[in-house]
Amino acid sequence: MEWNDIYDADRNLTGRIHRRGSKWGPGEYGLVVCVWVYDGKGKLLLTRRAPQKSFAGTWENPGGAAQAGETSLQAITRELFEETGIRAEEAEFELLSSNRDHHYFYDHYCLKTQVPIEEIVLLPGETDAVQWASFDKVHQMIRRRQICDIIARQFLAEEEKLRKRQNAQD
Repeated sequence: MEWNDIYDADRNLTGRIHRRGSKWGPGEYGLVVCVWVYDGKGKLLLTRRAPQKSFAGTWENPGGAAQAGETSLQAITRELFEETGIRAEEAEFELLSSNRDHHYFYDHYCLKTQVPIEEIVLLPGETDAVQWASFDKVHQMIRRRQICDIIARQFLAEEEKLRKRQNAQD
């Protein structure tokens, strides 16, 4: 059973926790984190959701809900490792944006790293495939509805920032 911290509308911790899968109360919010992993050569890392997951078979970027007691950076570090086997330090992540919807705050990160596809370790029951995809391929996948809508909207909102980072010289 997974527990998540409950935040108020101003993103203050309330001191209460929420059991994952149960209904959120009025004015209660959780925290979701996700990361666009890019290689600095024009490609983004995508994972495919396992058959037993919601949005099964669609492609996405790594991420998930912060567990009770985790900061945003602790959560994204854990989620990335769980879903891909990629280890990164909190300081390596760059926050792209934060937003809020009806019951969640979302923190969108990016991380530059070059990991060969054969070194990616997928989490059974969570992900069943992985690929490095060009920006053009991501657009193609969005048009074909191979990327779920929420991730597609996130990509389109963050694309300019991601392209700038891909093209930046170290």
